[in-house]
Amino acid sequence: MTTTIDSNFAACEALRLLGPDPENWVSDRPGIDHNVTIIGGSGSGSTFVFALRRAGIGDVTEIDAADDEAHAGVWLTRARMRTLRTPKNLPGPELGIPELSFQAWYEARHGAAAYAEIDRIERVTWAEYLSWYRHFLGIQVRYQTKLVRIEPATGFFRLHLEVNGVPKVETTRKIIFANGVAGTGGSYIPPVLADLPRTLYAHTADAIDFEALRGKTVAVLGAAASAFDAAGVALESGAKAVHLFVRRSAIASLSVLRIRDYPGAYDNYPQLPDAARWLQAWRFHQAGTAPPPKSIERAIAFPNFHIHLSAPWKSAQKMGDRIAIQVNNDVFEFDFAIAGTGYFVDPTKRPELADFAQHIALWRDRYEPPEDLRNDGLGMHPYLGSAHEYQEKVPGTAPYLKDIHVFNPAGLVSFGLPVGDIHSIRRDMPAIVSRISHDLFFEDWAHHEARITGDVAPDFENSLYAAAVWKQPIGAATR
Repeated sequence: MTTTIDSNFAACEALRLLGPDPENWVSDRPGIDHNVTIIGGSGSGSTFVFALRRAGIGDVTEIDAADDEAHAGVWLTRARMRTLRTPKNLPGPELGIPELSFQAWYEARHGAAAYAEIDRIERVTWAEYLSWYRHFLGIQVRYQTKLVRIEPATGFFRLHLEVNGVPKVETTRKIIFANGVAGTGGSYIPPVLADLPRTLYAHTADAIDFEALRGKTVAVLGAAASAFDAAGVALESGAKAVHLFVRRSAIASLSVLRIRDYPGAYDNYPQLPDAARWLQAWRFHQAGTAPPPKSIERAIAFPNFHIHLSAPWKSAQKMGDRIAIQVNNDVFEFDFAIAGTGYFVDPTKRPELADFAQHIALWRDRYEPPEDLRNDGLGMHPYLGSAHEYQEKVPGTAPYLKDIHVFNPAGLVSFGLPVGDIHSIRRDMPAIVSRISHDLFFEDWAHHEARITGDVAPDFENSLYAAAVWKQPIGAATR
């Protein structure tokens, strides 16, 4: 006798016991295609779809410019770490339903003992889990759909899209940006690289052909996790040598975010005064982003890997088909350079925001830090409201900004985390969904008022209980 174990049994039972999704309660509006449009087809976007569905909000669409699921998000594309950097037991896309968690999914396939043995979740395994989550819950992502421009209108937005390369316009009432690290800016390319042809360097956000670096000498600029991961892949791909250059005198090793990663600070952080939030963001920036020890160990395992400390690049010039780089008083030659230099935040540099970026309130518009805490980069972060919504620089000039919610790292200064990571799901996603529900309900209050105060059909007729109604017997004495 063969026993078949359904690895989805517990998840199916959880959904059955949870009950069906509420019906869509949002009233239709003529000419509106979507109540909510989510920009980004990876884990965060799909979790928003599920959360909105459970809140009874229908007509939600999720779009991504990538060709397909395998190319959406970072996990199977530009992410190069072996394991996630976050602890394996953080609350995430399951939204409080344990049977939908990574742990439940993994144990259903590999057993509890196997889960107990892993320290961090393997990157590819996490991508597999997110794919299961998406398909199990029936979440549809519209791939090959690129947002080109957002055009504000009265009470809604016109989204100018390219769908399979063909221009198309759709309308939506709400927008959520769940589009990753470059979602409100872009890859930071240091000016020292600006004059080099792109054939000689790449940013870690780019698709890099590491096999083409076999036998080559490679320079890596930067010392955060993405820089070390790129160095590790280059070495594993057969690079002749990899040199990693660090501006600081030591590699950043202070995890500033970790010391406030407890419920009190995590849950209440958005209510801190501006001065406290700015100070924490400034401290995080000053300390630098510490790479995981495993990322360092991955690279230093190779004898042909070299770290240069206190080594900012003074210049980088094309010399034949190579790069000549001046570092302090030395000159090095490389076949290729990789910039692990992170990302910048600047809404004015996003073409889809061009119609109104000048109206978005930034932190520099709302808070003037002491001179010793100034940081122009942090000042360019949007000053977000409690539900991650854009706010107006000048009240009354762009009231529609409240209908655009930002769930990407541009929320760092406002919310204390690189928003969009697993860490931010438990606290920030419910706040956004709750606000969207609130706005959609009260914007249509006249409709809902009529609905909840209208005539109500009786659940039963009086005849149901008529035979049991007490009747005084004829002639009976009364007292």
